[in-house]
Amino acid sequence: MRGNKWFIGSLTGFFVTLLCCATPLLVISLGLLGLGAWVGYLDYVLIPLLIVFLILAVGSYKRSKPTSTNKDCCS
Repeated sequence: MRGNKWFIGSLTGFFVTLLCCATPLLVISLGLLGLGAWVGYLDYVLIPLLIVFLILAVGSYKRSKPTSTNKDCCS
């Protein structure tokens, strides 16, 4: 069950980061908050976060899959 939480959390983080990268949602919200100077540095933060969340999602998915053993085949 714990692996499933990691998978859901990493997918959520991946899609939130993807949403901030692909749309100007984060740029507009930072501009409204008066933090528009940080917009130039978003690529240095969001692209690595996107990659990290994708790696976490793939790793937690592979870890949560049940391993099949072929004991019935060669008994």
